[in-house]
Amino acid sequence: MMKHKRPLAILGDLTAKEFLADYWQKKPLLIKQAIPNFTGLLSPDELAGLACEDEVQSRIVEYKKGKWDVRHGPFDEEVFAKLPEKPTEQHNWTLLVQSVNHHLPEATYLLKQFNFIPHARLDDLMVSYAPDGGGVGPHFDSYDVFLLQGQGKRLWRMSEQTDLSLVEDAPLRILKHFETAQEWLLEAGDMLYLPPHLAHWGIAVADGNVDCMTYSIGFRAPKNQELATEFLGFMQDQFNQDSISLAGIYQDADLTLQTHPAEVSQSMISKVSDILQKIQWDEKDVAAFLGTYLSEPKATIVFEPNKKISKKIFEDKLKKQGIALDLKSQMLFISHAFYLNGESCTCTDESLPLFQQLADNRKLNTQDFVNNTPLNIALLEQLYAWYLAGYLYFE
Repeated sequence: MMKHKRPLAILGDLTAKEFLADYWQKKPLLIKQAIPNFTGLLSPDELAGLACEDEVQSRIVEYKKGKWDVRHGPFDEEVFAKLPEKPTEQHNWTLLVQSVNHHLPEATYLLKQFNFIPHARLDDLMVSYAPDGGGVGPHFDSYDVFLLQGQGKRLWRMSEQTDLSLVEDAPLRILKHFETAQEWLLEAGDMLYLPPHLAHWGIAVADGNVDCMTYSIGFRAPKNQELATEFLGFMQDQFNQDSISLAGIYQDADLTLQTHPAEVSQSMISKVSDILQKIQWDEKDVAAFLGTYLSEPKATIVFEPNKKISKKIFEDKLKKQGIALDLKSQMLFISHAFYLNGESCTCTDESLPLFQQLADNRKLNTQDFVNNTPLNIALLEQLYAWYLAGYLYFE
C-alpha cells in the first residue's frame, strides 16, 4: 500500500488516493506521457494475426456512405487485404481485439501498473488499430476506461451532453447527436481516463506512415439487474446442493370451501408468501457469490489441462522455477476464501500469505518456496490441482 501513497507517473504525478477521490467515476483526466516512450506491445500485423485466431474475440468496424457495419472474427487474411489502405471520410475502418492480456504475456506488466484499482473491477485490455480517420464513431461507455496511446496519434473529442439518444438500427451504440466541448490529441505514451457515460469520439490520426493503435484498459461494471439475476441463480445452486433448505411441506388444515374451485385463494398466496420470506441471505452469501461470479471466466475462455506429472516432480519444479497464473486466469480472495476461475477454496493461516501473493502478483517466485520448506501439504495439494486444470503454469 505504501507505493499508492507516492505520486504515480501513470496518473500525472497524482497519488492513487487523489485520483480515486477527485477523478474516478467523476470526471476525465488527460495525462501527458503517462508511460514515456510507450509505442505499444505488438505491431499492427501481430494484432491482425490475433484477430485470425479462433479463441480471440475481434471486430472490424466500418463506416461506409453514412452507415456503420460490424463484422466479428476470426478473420481470414483476405479480409484485411480488401480494406482500403487510404480511408476517406466516406469509408473508414478500425480493428478491435478484446482481451489481448489473455494472449500476450507482456500485457501483464502493463496491467500491473493499474493495481490501484481492485482486480475484481478489471475487465480486459482491448487494442484497436485504425488507419488515418478510422474510429467507432461518437459513443459512450457504461464502464471506466484508460485510453493509452501506442503508435500513431488519436484525436479525442469530449462532450458534456446529456442527450444519449442513439442512431436507430446501427450495430453499435452510435450517438445520434454529438456536441464537442473540448478535444485532445494524444501521442504515443499519452493517456486519457474516462468515467462511465461520458460521450466521446476518438479519431485515428496517422503520424507520417505510422497508423494509430490505442490500448484500452477497461473496468467491468455489471448492471444491477445482472447482479440480481446472477445472485438469485447462485442462491438456487446453494438450495440444489442442500446447503440451504426449508423444512416441511405446504399445509392448509384450515382450508375452507371456495365459490370458484379454479381460483387461487388469498389464503394460499399468504401461506406461500410466508414460506418464501424464510429464504434469507447475509453478507457471507453475497461474498461467496461475488468471489465466484467475478472470477468466473467468460464463456469463450477454455483452459487446456497441463500434462500430468507426479506431485514430487511438481514440488521440485515449484522450487526451481516458481509458478504463475495462466494469462486467462482470474484469482480473487475474501479473507481466507480464494476464488480461481469461479472455483473456491479455503486456506489456512499458514498458507494465507502465499495465496495472497499469488492472487495479487499473479505469480510465486522460487524464493517464496525456498523460504517455505517443507511446503504446507494443503497448499501443495491445491496448487497441484490448479496446475493440472491448466490454471497455472511454470515460469
